[in-house]
Amino acid sequence: MRPLTRVLVGLVLMVAAFGAGCAGASSAGDSGNDAGVNSSTDEIAGDVSFDTFGWQTDFTKHSVELSEFISGGPPRDGIPPIDTPRFKSVGEEQIDDREPVISVRVGDTARAYPIQILIWHEIVNDQIGDLKLAVTFCPLCQTSVAFNRVVDGRELTFGTTGNLRKSDLVMWDRQTESWWQQFSGEAIVGEQTGTRLEVIPSQLISFGEFRERFPDGDVLSRETGHERQYGSNPYRGYDSLNERPFLLDEEVDGRLPPKQRVVTLERGTSFVVYPLNRLEEVEVANDEVEDLSVVLWFRPGAASALGTPEIAEGDQVGTGLVYDRKLGGRTLTFTQEGADTLRDEQTGSTWDQNGTATAGPLKGEQLKEVAHDIPFWFAVAAFRPDARIYGP
Repeated sequence: MRPLTRVLVGLVLMVAAFGAGCAGASSAGDSGNDAGVNSSTDEIAGDVSFDTFGWQTDFTKHSVELSEFISGGPPRDGIPPIDTPRFKSVGEEQIDDREPVISVRVGDTARAYPIQILIWHEIVNDQIGDLKLAVTFCPLCQTSVAFNRVVDGRELTFGTTGNLRKSDLVMWDRQTESWWQQFSGEAIVGEQTGTRLEVIPSQLISFGEFRERFPDGDVLSRETGHERQYGSNPYRGYDSLNERPFLLDEEVDGRLPPKQRVVTLERGTSFVVYPLNRLEEVEVANDEVEDLSVVLWFRPGAASALGTPEIAEGDQVGTGLVYDRKLGGRTLTFTQEGADTLRDEQTGSTWDQNGTATAGPLKGEQLKEVAHDIPFWFAVAAFRPDARIYGP
């Protein structure tokens, strides 16, 4: 069976699995708004291929063509977000060391959000201290992004619209029913159109690395209130390097294979991608993106969540860490020093995976995490055709 066919079969199974969650999602989705048909539905009915029934969204306000939205299969919140996440300690949750997790660190708190859970829910509405955040994952684009979900002092909670644009998850907020592009965090339909969510730095790493780096960290529990096959991959075979993306109408930029994983950085008007296979070859990359000086560090160990039927058995693809290499008015240049250590050329200090100097003149200093993502290339090409590719 071809990979794309497997994805189609997997989506059919997901629709059936999510059916039980749809009733609960409807009541959650109506919070803050009265249920009913949007008054502008008749005006736009001829321009859309998605269902507008029950939405209170102002579809007359949008920054993209409504014809670009395509139903992904499940209805609104048919892929149910997690609104009351529970956590366990790293020692309590049994996850294979190779499985990928989204790591978010806020102050002294570090949390891991396993992809084996997010692949079935796509959004976690959470709070760490005073920070209210949405941790998101789009399986079709491999995009994993954490957002601050407070906009102009107002707390928003997010769900899944059931629609895709350029094969990427389209989210909605329950307070204004605006639609948001997960890739960019920008509202593209409704009252909030033009507003962009603040991206919170996160890292896509293996659970083993998270456990090693954050022995006191917390892990999102599989006790979600939903019955799902956590640990299994409903998109098996989807990460085939040259396979065409699901529900993407446009041609893919041929500079890289469609499913090549890339580390992405955005600064000002610049958008730069670092192919993960090239980063693996050089191990460490020191670069400049406008006024931002960064070091990118390839880390092995993390498995693909989108290849084999069981996520723990996925091929090793690795990941990349990104830190700001400016410290105290000085720009540092890094080289690999052992499997788990970097060394800066300016002072000879050594640094660990947390961006902390462990020895040398700068011992105790901390590099700042830089917000980045590790999507498939086709998603970058679709949303940022102006992207610069690092390397030859």
